[in-house]
Amino acid sequence: MKKFEGLKILVLDIETSPLLVWCWGLFDQNIGLNQIKQDWNVLSFSAKWYEGADGKVYGPNNKVIYHSLANKKDKTDDRDLLEEVWKLLDETDILLTQNGVRFDNKKLNARFALHGMTPPSSFKHIDTLQIVKRNFSLTSNKLEYLSDKFCTKYKKMTEREFAGFSLWKECLANNKRAWAEMKKYNSYDILSLEELYQKIGNWDTSIDFNVYNDSLEVVCKCGSKQFISKGYHYTSVGKFSRSKCVKCGAETRGRKNLLTKEKKETVRTGTPRSSSK
Repeated sequence: MKKFEGLKILVLDIETSPLLVWCWGLFDQNIGLNQIKQDWNVLSFSAKWYEGADGKVYGPNNKVIYHSLANKKDKTDDRDLLEEVWKLLDETDILLTQNGVRFDNKKLNARFALHGMTPPSSFKHIDTLQIVKRNFSLTSNKLEYLSDKFCTKYKKMTEREFAGFSLWKECLANNKRAWAEMKKYNSYDILSLEELYQKIGNWDTSIDFNVYNDSLEVVCKCGSKQFISKGYHYTSVGKFSRSKCVKCGAETRGRKNLLTKEKKETVRTGTPRSSSK
């Protein structure tokens, strides 16, 4: 099969097992290391190559990829699962997650290191939690709330046979129905996350997708090629052209500083040019 050569954006969500600890109460517990009976590990992950609102797939296909420890007798042995997610990350250009900067990525890195695995190839990271925190003041920043408000096709799965912690408890007890529900739960997380980014990605200016495009044509992340000029964007040291996508309103900014050489020098030094005598 021909290798996919375009920009690859991976949507990813992992589920981990809880710590098993010895303790004396429910509140104000300071758990010591010698009270840990069993450490956490990765139980499952769901991933897919991102499909934009225009139908363009940023990867080899748009199928949901799922791996879990459901068929493992030892529910702490996540080595094979980690090798699968490592291979995906190693070919990823941009990773898309919800709270993945603080959770998913660091959790995976921890397990990679503990298994003596090397880091996957570097990638950029888009975290929808950071987008909403940076731009909005919503009632909640949780995926359940965000998908309910922004998504129409996929929402985070809330109606479950195994509610809350019981899903993880039953999976660790090797309940087959619970593992089937975990697969659906994990997969719905990435499908709702993908749709969420389709809706709010135009608020994110952290990554210019055109850097990954060999074409000289400027294309918005929504797929549109139509832009209108919106004047200039100013920084403390420069002036840059500014345009907005006609379709989604995402802003693009030129890279060339439009200030004259003389003006740049004045701004850089903060020294007025001396007048001629």
